[in-house]
Amino acid sequence: MALLQIAEPGQSSHPHEHRIGIGIDLGTTNSLVATVRSGSPAILKDTEGRSLLPSIVHYAEQHLDIGYSAKDFISSDAENTIVSVKRFMGRSKADIRFQHPYQLEGTAQEMPTFVTRQGKKSPVEISASILSVLKQRAEQSVSHDITGAVITVPAYFDEAQRQATRDAAQFAGLKVLRLLNEPTAAAIAYGLDQNSQIQQDQNFAIYDLGGGTFDMSILRFSKGVFEVLATGGHTATGGDDIDRLIVKYLKQQLSLETLSHQQHAELIQIAKTAKEALTVSTQTDIIFAQHQTTLSQEQLAKIIQPVAERTLQVCARVLRDAKLKIEHIHDVILVGGSTRSPAIQNAVQDFFQQQPLCSINPDEVVALGAAITANQLVGNSQDGTLLLDVTPLSLGLETMGGLVERVIPRNTAIPITRKQEFTTYQDGQTAMLIHVVQGERDLVEHCRSLGQFELRGIPAMTAGAARIEVTFQVDADGLLNVSALETTSGIQAQISIKPSYGLSADDTERLLLEGFQFAQQDKLARQLQETKVEAQREIEALTQALTKDEHLLSSEEANRLHSALKILQNILQDDDAEKIEQAAQNLKIYSDMFAAIRMNRHIDHALKGTRVEDWASSNANKD
Repeated sequence: MALLQIAEPGQSSHPHEHRIGIGIDLGTTNSLVATVRSGSPAILKDTEGRSLLPSIVHYAEQHLDIGYSAKDFISSDAENTIVSVKRFMGRSKADIRFQHPYQLEGTAQEMPTFVTRQGKKSPVEISASILSVLKQRAEQSVSHDITGAVITVPAYFDEAQRQATRDAAQFAGLKVLRLLNEPTAAAIAYGLDQNSQIQQDQNFAIYDLGGGTFDMSILRFSKGVFEVLATGGHTATGGDDIDRLIVKYLKQQLSLETLSHQQHAELIQIAKTAKEALTVSTQTDIIFAQHQTTLSQEQLAKIIQPVAERTLQVCARVLRDAKLKIEHIHDVILVGGSTRSPAIQNAVQDFFQQQPLCSINPDEVVALGAAITANQLVGNSQDGTLLLDVTPLSLGLETMGGLVERVIPRNTAIPITRKQEFTTYQDGQTAMLIHVVQGERDLVEHCRSLGQFELRGIPAMTAGAARIEVTFQVDADGLLNVSALETTSGIQAQISIKPSYGLSADDTERLLLEGFQFAQQDKLARQLQETKVEAQREIEALTQALTKDEHLLSSEEANRLHSALKILQNILQDDDAEKIEQAAQNLKIYSDMFAAIRMNRHIDHALKGTRVEDWASSNANKD
């Protein structure tokens, strides 16, 4: 009897060729790993049957404690027990403004390092330790080498924070297939399961409140395509902030003025325990040292109201960005452990005027969605679903006058490549500085600088003759590469944007809000700068022409031209676009006359000594 070789649904027909893709939710509080088994995504558990891995690393004298074993040292050895390292990823030391028990080193503009018992440890290295445990768990569970991993990140992680996450994965020995936005991963986990039920375009709101970050995304599912219409969030708003608010409340209730690092860490854990208890109970007892009190669901709702309100403000803004109203949202999906709180659930329900979905475990849904994507990327699935993420903020470069030329607007689907042509400003210019910026304002000073590089070796030409092709390329992970090419000579240069730190939550919020708040003001400022640049260009061109051919003018003509030129130069010091335009128009009367005289002179010179018969003979030869 012959054996018939078969395969599980969605798997290779050749088991020895089957590739394993895993999805990792590298969370602020807890982390998870999942993979697709027999065509269905499943969370991989440790040897004790636990799904979650606390994102905690303890540095002992000779070894590391990671996860549950590290949790025991939060109170007793706080300085060497790193909690919520995700909040430090890709951020500068100056951005770390919340209370913590750690000794940090580094300059204000660099990602800090933790001073531990085992020496200095970067957030990337600490995250790599957590990822290594998840990788080992996956290898033991599937008894197979891991082909690659999809790792989820908050939608509002910028280029620096995404790059730090990718670096951590590489240090852990993982091949990164893709960085996937957490809300998008949740939509995949829900949307793919309901694929057959969707008969028309539907919009989904993904409300993702985790331990340290909040993300809000609006996705549209249409004909097998997930498209992110708009996204927004806070990189430093989540369960940790709720815990701090509870601690602040308890300190007031228990009349606690100052706490040691150890006492503060212990009170944080008490707050976490109380918060979790109130997801199922209406009241819980709190005991700290010699103090005792109670906390109810109603009291907790008042305590965490500032966090809830901040998230709902983001929800309103994202709806505006997507050009949708609340009634256009088909379903609201809750993601993240913090959404277990009845206060958060009620706030979301009141805002969206519908019962949110949480049929999939909010702690696990992101990892499951990442596993589905990983399974697709390693080639095990052919379900035909396409995912389109978007850029969270506009990307562009600096032009003359400190203006921003947007090349890729925010909420543009990625991966994306955009090209735009620029030219030189001055005669004989042989180099150009390419300054890449991110933000929603029209002036460079109001945006965030991502990096800059020089394009050298441009052939010397008259101003405006060179053609510089600048290409912005954002890959599927949201990482940016910018290149510049001088088309006539083939000279090129490029930069991969890898800043040493990321945007703070305040900066991210500021860039977006200021884009709306100062839209009209920016429009006027841009108009003024463009008017000044154009006037300056006219002044420089005219000055060069006068140096060469002023002798063609009579003294009266030259005086009138110089007078109009001086008036424009003086008015350029003012910030009045209308006056500058009037002065430029007045100068144009005399500069046009000068240009006509120069042109006539050059034509006369070109035709001098040429006979009519020569032109006739030339034309006859052409015929």
